[in-house]
Amino acid sequence: MTDHWQILDRVAAGREVHRRHHKKTDGRDLFLYGYARHDAQRLPGEDLQSVQGSELRRHPLLGEWSIYAAGRQNRTFKPSAAANPLAPSTPGAPLTEIPFEAFELAVFSNRFPSLFAGAAEPAPSELEMHAATGACEVIVYAPEPDGSLATLSQARRRLLVEAWIDRYQAMFAAGAAFVLPFENRGDEVGVTLHHPHGQIYGFPIVPRPQQSAADAFEQGYDLAADVKTWGNDYRIAEAGGLASYAPRFARFPYEVWISALEPVSGPWAFNETQSDGFAHLLGDTVRRYDAYFGRETPCMLSLHAAPYGRDGRFQFTAQFYPLLRAPDRVKYLASVEQATGVFTVDVMPRQAADALRGAL
Repeated sequence: MTDHWQILDRVAAGREVHRRHHKKTDGRDLFLYGYARHDAQRLPGEDLQSVQGSELRRHPLLGEWSIYAAGRQNRTFKPSAAANPLAPSTPGAPLTEIPFEAFELAVFSNRFPSLFAGAAEPAPSELEMHAATGACEVIVYAPEPDGSLATLSQARRRLLVEAWIDRYQAMFAAGAAFVLPFENRGDEVGVTLHHPHGQIYGFPIVPRPQQSAADAFEQGYDLAADVKTWGNDYRIAEAGGLASYAPRFARFPYEVWISALEPVSGPWAFNETQSDGFAHLLGDTVRRYDAYFGRETPCMLSLHAAPYGRDGRFQFTAQFYPLLRAPDRVKYLASVEQATGVFTVDVMPRQAADALRGAL
């Protein structure tokens, strides 16, 4: 096993960011990011074997792609604290996904990937089908088993932003057409591991929503200018040249977007002030959700940056979709939403902005 250390070109909060690339015994990649160089020796033992096998199929009526990955059916489901695969490993115990006793932030290739390098082409079919090439990675925000974007320190959220940027660049260099960092939070979303973490998918295709967004920007839509015309009624908070707001066209009750006041195509285009502001607003948004709903709010977070080669007029957004419409009421995507894509929104966006603005 050969390890490689590198200092990233960018800095976070004025500090160098170090990356260690460790090749696990099962062949999967592990990246350790930190403000200090990670020199610890890995613990002895064999890493878990990955499960692979999936394909892409295109729906002939909708024109949308789906991933078929039967190997994910038996993925880890709500393990005990002692069997937490995202925790640091402990001497004498079975290895976790991170075979070290300590780390700051870790990224590793998913053991149960939907997309992976070297995926085989499916057998010929009347359907349009392709190999599910790409990447699926897990990004572990911290070694502690509890916490969230709301409770992480600003320095740790800045480190997270730099790790995201590094993975964007690596996945694009490996041939990804679109990269999606995301987080699922809460049982209502279907979370199976509660350790604070997210995932990153590198797609070989541009999914239809992101293709539509790229087309809209290239045809002249200016989100930043649009947001400015809404005034402060929809604005929730500002930091470092970015704003969080309830978009007038939100599809979820209490949906929140974060974007730059002067457009950028992706986090890789942030200057340090914008990166600081983005990191702050990530935590601020989750804190507002938890304060308003009076509980840890189940929500989905996704980062929408330009597909590969389409920076141009594209404007980056981070989008939060909470799964609550009231503290004790889940927002279900039922028959109408699933069948038509037409959402019924129970809370007016301006009302949501007012509520979240006053939550802290």
